[in-house]
Amino acid sequence: MNLPKLVFNNMARRRGRFVFTLLGITIGIGAFVTFLALGGSLKKEVMREANALGANLVVTPKGSCAYEQVSILTGEVLPSNISMEEYAKVSALPGMSVVPVLAEKSAINNRPVSVSGILPAKMRAFKGWQLTAGDDLATDNEPAVLLGAMAAEQFRLQPGGSIVIRGERLPVKGILAPTGGKDDVTVFLPLATAQRLFNSGEHVSFLAVKVDDVTAIDMAIERIREQVSLGVVSDQQMLASVLSIVGSVNVTLQLIAVVAVLAAAFGIVNTMLTATYERKREIGILQALGATQRTIFTLFLVESGLYGLLGGICGVAGGLFLSTIAAPQLEQNIFTSFVKGTGSVGILDPAVIFGSILFSAVVAVLAGLYPAWRAARLSPVEAISYE
Repeated sequence: MNLPKLVFNNMARRRGRFVFTLLGITIGIGAFVTFLALGGSLKKEVMREANALGANLVVTPKGSCAYEQVSILTGEVLPSNISMEEYAKVSALPGMSVVPVLAEKSAINNRPVSVSGILPAKMRAFKGWQLTAGDDLATDNEPAVLLGAMAAEQFRLQPGGSIVIRGERLPVKGILAPTGGKDDVTVFLPLATAQRLFNSGEHVSFLAVKVDDVTAIDMAIERIREQVSLGVVSDQQMLASVLSIVGSVNVTLQLIAVVAVLAAAFGIVNTMLTATYERKREIGILQALGATQRTIFTLFLVESGLYGLLGGICGVAGGLFLSTIAAPQLEQNIFTSFVKGTGSVGILDPAVIFGSILFSAVVAVLAGLYPAWRAARLSPVEAISYE
């Protein structure tokens, strides 16, 4: 008695049923892997952007929540509620370097782009920027722009070219060397120019602070709070807060995918139960040829597990493929701009890939337990006399 051949023949006998049952588990596992890949990429990008920020502390308007902290890392528009007077007070504190940032949005060729108003000399020293082409911004109110490396490539701009921001045409002064963060997809303006164009008056969105003595972070926070009535958060606190939000979204998406896998499991149950009734005569013949209840049980369980194994393999391959396509197409919003910024998705750990396939197979085997048990309990007389 050749069990593998029997399993293959039984699955191939109803090709339509086989394809749709396999598609159910494939879609479920594919969704699970897609969300897992995108979620892993989000976490990696959050950590990378936090490091690229180059600040130990971030000063925000008092009462700012995690939404604003995510916006700082993604380059989204932020309220401009910190005055230059408050910036001067924080900047005067010894033992720390402070740079103001005005975070806004504009568009180039009808495509959204992040715009940051900065003090060029201070920001260059703060982040250690290098130029690959052109010159740096000379003054704090020069009507010109610096472009991140990816922004220059995306919009095919070079020094000597120009862009229009808020109705004013500004020359491209220089191109920054790649930084590996959101700076690569940002347009930088001198702070005074940005404040004029975006009508923010003498205000900025946040202050990035680098503390000389990293062991005295808590003391630095207290000193800033004594000087100004603003919110102060450390880079580690901000990272934990943002990762908590991203993690919650990721878990929710994965739970949705798990529900899809479980729904596919019930499809397997239905398929195997139907097969049990359709193949009663075949079961009776097998029993007459000496097949035991254990053999019948194993036959149906292997068939069910094979659905899960094949569906898991196809689902993992499809999920990785879809996540690679989905990342660059994600809308520019507060949670997905991390992925959109790089246009890529991190490769899943092999253990996660094999774990997803194993999960699919285990779910399918569990789904096949009851149909296999029903098939094994058929009496030879009942089975062989079935028409």
